Amino acid sequence: MKEKELKEVEEILERIRPALKEHHGDLKVVDIREGEVYLQFEGGCTDCPIADVSVKNVVDMAIKGNLSWVKRVEILQPKYQIG
Repeated sequence: MKEKELKEVEEILERIRPALKEHHGDLKVVDIREGEVYLQFEGGCTDCPIADVSVKNVVDMAIKGNLSWVKRVEILQPKYQIG
């Protein structure tokens, strides 16, 4: 994961985090590889039944709409590790 890519994704997530934190949740960047951003929900978002909808409608559009190098945004299940 390159520092520049991580910084760019984090800047986008900072715009989204206030809404997630209202529900005691958050998103963390797990990895970035070849234009694919891997995220994981934390806190209240891990059990939220609409989290997947939130990702596709808000997070995916925000990241891909602002960062032309991003091809795909993937939300990983808790405890999933890329290896």
